[in-house]
Amino acid sequence: MAIPAEEITKVVESYPKDRRHSLAILQDLQRKFGYIPREGFDILAKYLEIKTAALYAMATFYRALSLKPKGRHVIKVCDGTACHIRGSSILLDSLKRVLGVKAGETTADKVFSVETVNCLGACAIGPVMVIDEDYHPKVKPDEVEKILDAYRKKEQPNG
Repeated sequence: MAIPAEEITKVVESYPKDRRHSLAILQDLQRKFGYIPREGFDILAKYLEIKTAALYAMATFYRALSLKPKGRHVIKVCDGTACHIRGSSILLDSLKRVLGVKAGETTADKVFSVETVNCLGACAIGPVMVIDEDYHPKVKPDEVEKILDAYRKKEQPNG
């Protein structure tokens, strides 16, 4: 489903017409739509009078920015050295088994997206998984389904 150009334009034009605001605008587009829609690049490039390719380069450089829609709950699994040694790869395998998606993918129902990150700065509690803003420390493979069920419950009308 395409996002109306007027909604994108509203976000873009809330900033001064200055290139130094391009990253902030991209971040706001992502915050509003859950990703940066293709049309957003075109509208922003025209507004700032720069090439669309320059904006794509910026968006693909920063891992926090996404060119495709993400799930309502984003799961980040730390795969830094400390977490890796403590079993982050086993944690990722558990997520794949329970959700049916691997890192970099989103479930078909658009509820969960799974990502790996290089470090969450929580080495003492690894392996660590962050869902939205919630840290889940020392996650064991058999705890994954229970943790995810709590987020699924939030999706229910009475959740």
